[in-house]
Amino acid sequence: MRVVIFSGTTEGRELSAATVALGMETAVCVATEYGRDVQESVPGAAIHTGRLDVPGMARVLSGADLCVDATHPYAAEASRNIREAAQSAGVPYRRLLRRESDLPAGCLCAGSAEEAARLLEGREGNILLTTGAKELPAFAALGGPRLFPRVLPSVESLVACEAAGIPRANIIAMQGPFPYDLNLALLRRFSIRFLVTKDGGAPGGFAEKVRAAQDAGALLLVIRRPTEDGEPFDSILQTCREMMGCG
Repeated sequence: MRVVIFSGTTEGRELSAATVALGMETAVCVATEYGRDVQESVPGAAIHTGRLDVPGMARVLSGADLCVDATHPYAAEASRNIREAAQSAGVPYRRLLRRESDLPAGCLCAGSAEEAARLLEGREGNILLTTGAKELPAFAALGGPRLFPRVLPSVESLVACEAAGIPRANIIAMQGPFPYDLNLALLRRFSIRFLVTKDGGAPGGFAEKVRAAQDAGALLLVIRRPTEDGEPFDSILQTCREMMGCG
């Protein structure tokens, strides 16, 4: 049995480790070199690195028995492409989707990074951005000196920060998830008034961000998830067990 996992999350890495342990032939697709470095902690899985279009995904899926989309909850375009590729290759598609969080009272909500930036227009104070380097262009007009992006420690992230006019002293290049005390320390160190985040759920440390923002007196601005259907980790792992005759 062969499974192809399109990964980009903690759950993707955990699932690949579990399918390898089950004896499944496991291929993992990651978009970046950084993703590859993280995925290499799972021995026994074949790793495909680089962004793929739909035909490229279909080629990787050729002959597979299962396609698991374990990309980030906000990777809507990637999920659409993976679903289309699986259909083209005739491979069953399953979406691994982490549970949404309960949003705290009093937080601001936006449907996109662009909408979040508009909500911050005319508001004074420093902004901690924990939404990823790809979203930086949406916030650039707010003024680079007041933006403090927390991004992955990669060349791509640093290039994106420079393009958005972020001073180097403002860049927080670290791999998460982050504990409450570190979130709180950063909020206080940089006198943050607004914390902008996505709902990454428990694996993304969302609750720790909420608590730290509350204790630091920062206003939380949450970019809502795209609406989609999916299954939790345990459900998809059980499917893999059944495929291998483990019940």
